[in-house]
Amino acid sequence: MSPPAVVHSDGYFADIGAHVFPTRKFRLLRAEIVRRGLLADSDILGPERASLEQVLRVHDRAYVDKLAQGRLSVLEEAVLELPYSKQLVEASFLCAGGSILAGREALTRGVGINLGGGFHHAFPDHGEGFCVFNDVAIAIRALQHEGLIRRAAVIDLDVHQGNGTAAIFRDDPSVFTFSMHEEQNYPAVKPPSDLDVGLDTGTPGAEYLSALERHAPAILDRHRPDLVAYVAGADPFEQDQLGGLKLSREDLRRRDRVVFGACAAREIPAVAFLAGGYALRLEDTVGIHADMVEEAFQAARA
Repeated sequence: MSPPAVVHSDGYFADIGAHVFPTRKFRLLRAEIVRRGLLADSDILGPERASLEQVLRVHDRAYVDKLAQGRLSVLEEAVLELPYSKQLVEASFLCAGGSILAGREALTRGVGINLGGGFHHAFPDHGEGFCVFNDVAIAIRALQHEGLIRRAAVIDLDVHQGNGTAAIFRDDPSVFTFSMHEEQNYPAVKPPSDLDVGLDTGTPGAEYLSALERHAPAILDRHRPDLVAYVAGADPFEQDQLGGLKLSREDLRRRDRVVFGACAAREIPAVAFLAGGYALRLEDTVGIHADMVEEAFQAARA
């Protein structure tokens, strides 16, 4: 396999003030994977902004127009849980473009990684839970439209259920959605994925990994996707502020190894996104994301 493609832009950053979601992590992660020697900074690919047409394959025109014109209601902004700004909207368009590029590169290199994205709580008609656009769905729809893939599987291992992604693909047999998450956590209402595994608060790494090793290979064998979209949230970490699962850094590495290994063994391309991560120490969140990138590189060398 070729080395994974890594995609990032400084334009992913939006100033959202004092907030639990550390948007600085995107740039810090770029520096960390370069520091680890995984690739040179010049090898990181810069994305183009997703086009309006690409975004509208997933999101309603009325919602996109509200964002562009700054007309979100007080309630809509409260549900989004981010302060509105033009910079936030532009960052969201650009990050969606990064997910499309990472997906396209995955089809030729085996793995593509967007150092951002995984905004799985966004619905067609609204954003929520720190997610403006559902870049996971936008990337899948773009690649399907281009005729590069027919079938996809979403493996969502963020601590929070991928409600927006589940809703978007609810009636689409070409996309299998799998979410393994903490059941007694956000979102309160969880539209059903094709397969949901809701874990008890306090679930340890061994139990988590046992469930993943049981489900992930079976999904790939049964659905036979042309691409796996891996939502690799850092928030199942035992010291996460918004999660109650009890995975160590090493457990999370093993999780990533299971996903990338299952895909590589079946020669299924995988595109990965960062999604959530709210550790008490920002360096832990960045380190967990960097470990995921490192596992992708190690799988490519195996």
